[in-house]
Amino acid sequence: MGLSKKLQRMKRHIIREEAEKDPTDIPSFDSLELPFKEEWEKAGVKPYVLDDQFCLIREVRYPLSYKHGRHQFEEVEQAVHKWNEWEGQHPLSAKGLSASELFFFDTETTGLGGGTGNVIFLLGYARIQGEEVVLRQHFLPGPGNETALYASFLERVDYKTLVTYNGKSFDWPQVKTRHTLVRDHVPKLPEFGHFDLYHASRRLWKRSMERVKLVNVEKEKLDIKRSEDVPGYLAPIIYFDFIERKHPEGILKVMQHNEWDILTLMTLYTHLSFRVLEEEAEASSAEKLEVAKWFEAIGEKNHSVKAYSKLAHAEERAVHTTARHALAFHLKREKEWERAVELWKEVCEKGTRSERVEAHVELSKYYEHQEKKYTESLHHADKAHFLYDGNSRTRKEDLEKRRARLKKKMSR
Repeated sequence: MGLSKKLQRMKRHIIREEAEKDPTDIPSFDSLELPFKEEWEKAGVKPYVLDDQFCLIREVRYPLSYKHGRHQFEEVEQAVHKWNEWEGQHPLSAKGLSASELFFFDTETTGLGGGTGNVIFLLGYARIQGEEVVLRQHFLPGPGNETALYASFLERVDYKTLVTYNGKSFDWPQVKTRHTLVRDHVPKLPEFGHFDLYHASRRLWKRSMERVKLVNVEKEKLDIKRSEDVPGYLAPIIYFDFIERKHPEGILKVMQHNEWDILTLMTLYTHLSFRVLEEEAEASSAEKLEVAKWFEAIGEKNHSVKAYSKLAHAEERAVHTTARHALAFHLKREKEWERAVELWKEVCEKGTRSERVEAHVELSKYYEHQEKKYTESLHHADKAHFLYDGNSRTRKEDLEKRRARLKKKMSR
């Protein structure tokens, strides 16, 4: 068969379909040279054949009522519904999307480094379809089958948005790197948004967790406990062992590990969304404070002020002081000087060292420019200079310039 006809045949074979393939169209293992076929079939794995290449596909289905840790899968739909009602912009917002358009995605590779030498041998994803969660895994049975792997992956998925854990930095760049090797034979990779839950988890829990790894987030935040799980770092070793011996036992355990990771992404997206949207009363004041800071960082001023205002009366001294410090900056922008000064005076007594430096600087500015009380202004500038430790937003040279300028004004 000529190259032109072969490519045309491939193209017809891999056009993305709206409907799922009829099970009768799925090839059997009989035509493949693959040892231990019975073990694969027993595990629910089926082959995908593309001319002289093939990959293996495993599919698992869960009811939406299934509970994985703190949340049922149907709560993903609730979270998406809440985002569609929410006014504002946020990195986790699914506004304009339905729950079925979220694509929970994870890979297993032969190494953690980048480049074409790092092979993706497992592409796993889950999405809501009707009353079920459908999870599929596409496995590379050996070198020379990557066209079949990516063709099967791309033709069976209809999605707009990825949901990953550190996928912006690792998983999707790896897919794009490997895809370049077979791009003449498979559809173009789509462009879409990306929810990276690693960055969201760091936003909320970097101060309360030593390491924000997915397995740690599972234990500490989602009430998920794995049993008989294969550690992720063993996956490459198990894959190389499979390439040599062809026995699927180890790979099936890697698939279980990957499946667990993907299900956790669904629970984590729900949990993070509910935290941001204040849908769970048991959220700690520390978490609420991080959400308020997040709103401020992305320019959602109304939401941040509302969140800080609630936290200004929190029981924890550190939380309410930080919230009042942030509120004082908002009051300053609104020229509500009296209330801002009152809050900053409190921060000067109860805040962290860096907060106290910033509060003294703001009070120094206020007394210099609004009240023209240079002695009082210098007092606060001196306090800020004394407390300065390099961790505040104020630069030491600016403090020194301020003190020199105030002294010069006073000498006149």
